[in-house]
Amino acid sequence: MFRLIVRDHIMVAHSFRGEVFGPAQRLHGATFIVDLELARRELDANGIVADIGLLSELLKSVLAPLNYRNLDELPEFAGRNTTTEVLAQAICERVRDRIAAGALGEDGAALAAIKVTLGESHVAWASYETRLRDP
Repeated sequence: MFRLIVRDHIMVAHSFRGEVFGPAQRLHGATFIVDLELARRELDANGIVADIGLLSELLKSVLAPLNYRNLDELPEFAGRNTTTEVLAQAICERVRDRIAAGALGEDGAALAAIKVTLGESHVAWASYETRLRDP
């Protein structure tokens, strides 16, 4: 399996509901490093998984509506704690939908999986992966 990873980041504000979150129940800021990973069984005719430039732009466009926002105010997250895991899934699904709509051209049809990893610090991160076809 071949893999390609591009990286960006987002800066958000949010709060959590539930005693388990302690002081994070109050509004606070977070900066996440976002790694987007694509997997495919065989390289394309150019010897790549996907165009790095297109993939970087795709990630940037998916992150733009979240960047410098208070996630508590976004309707799509109403009633949900925007944990690192929840954000990884939301970003991954947005990427998947854009690829399905043709954002990577023909490269998108050959992908086996998409994985998004959010690093919330140097010691903690979470990922969400969706398989697109059998590897």
